[in-house]
Amino acid sequence: MVEAGRALLGRIEPMDITARHLVLGTPITAPFPEGMEQALFGMGCFWGAERMFWSLPGVYTTAVGYAGGITPNPTYREVCSGRTGHTEAVLVVFDPAVTGYETLLSDFFEGHNPTQGMRQGNDMGTQYRSAIYTTSPEQASTAAAVAARFQESFNEARYGAITTEIAPAGSFYYAEVGANREDMNVSETYSTKEHAEEGARSALAAAQGSGETLDEALSGSTSPTPEDAVGEVPENEG
Repeated sequence: MVEAGRALLGRIEPMDITARHLVLGTPITAPFPEGMEQALFGMGCFWGAERMFWSLPGVYTTAVGYAGGITPNPTYREVCSGRTGHTEAVLVVFDPAVTGYETLLSDFFEGHNPTQGMRQGNDMGTQYRSAIYTTSPEQASTAAAVAARFQESFNEARYGAITTEIAPAGSFYYAEVGANREDMNVSETYSTKEHAEEGARSALAAAQGSGETLDEALSGSTSPTPEDAVGEVPENEG
């Protein structure tokens, strides 16, 4: 993980984002209806992950963005460079009376491989790591319990250890227009191969500029999100 001193600076202004969900037709920003709960997941490329969640009963809206990192209001290209510390994330706003958080967690663990560390399939980099960012102590305890249960199943099947990061939700930055499925076209999107190539090119350029190796450019220790970073997980104002 990139160190705070080497992370990209980002920007104060939030990205220009899509106001409404292109499929569900619901707002993707707060305020959300009373009684809704929010969940935040990282499980590889966020487009496929988002599609999995928006089809579930009780899900009011979803949005893609970036979480768990350092750089405020990053762009997609910056996140793919590995120099922001973020993982691609999906915000899920749901009615817990219809679909419980534990059900979302089960779909999360069944919907990707949570044992691959800083990758998901052929997509490699810190932005593809598996993560659960919790919005309450109750979510944190439930996430830990569900992860332990799935680890037992993985052990029986002789799979590896779960590497999913479980941490309190900090700043969630909505992805810019295009990433949230508005006005998407070939020029605005990347294939899986292009994701990896873009991140590799950016990291290599950063390494060359600092005299580091590529491995050094993509390594480092986890640092907390700055207190002055904007874009906290949106508060449900009713």
